[in-house]
Amino acid sequence: MFVLLKFRTMTDAHSPDGQLQGDTERLTSLGLWLRRLSLDELPQLWNVLRGDMSLVGPRPLVTWYLPRYSRVQGRRHEVRPGITGWAQVHVRNRLSWERKFELDVWYVDHASPWLDCRILLMTVAKVLRREGISQEGQTPSEEFMGDLEPTSVAE
Repeated sequence: MFVLLKFRTMTDAHSPDGQLQGDTERLTSLGLWLRRLSLDELPQLWNVLRGDMSLVGPRPLVTWYLPRYSRVQGRRHEVRPGITGWAQVHVRNRLSWERKFELDVWYVDHASPWLDCRILLMTVAKVLRREGISQEGQTPSEEFMGDLEPTSVAE
């Protein structure tokens, strides 16, 4: 377990009834700019230098998800988490939790320096083309509540 460093791009604004407002309402102007340029992840390079993370690997998730993983999904923790990963280069924020975990486990089974280089190049291409980033007005990923045991792991 470690503290994931990231630029703060949202406020903690709540509606009058006490509910946390949606992402669109809480995103700051600077935050929008940082996200459009994919710079909000830049502080995580410190996590890489400290050895908490790798450049490539499954994205780290909040610790309260740990008991919700199936046995297969939990395999994503067999490698160090990364700033970018196999799931991120496959349409980034627009994948279902099930598909993200399938891709994470596929990466665990196929990790190699060559694959890491491929993922890094694919990441640069996606960032430059601004592909797969959640667009304004889209809803963010829902909270992961757990899932049934996946039947397969596919590329």
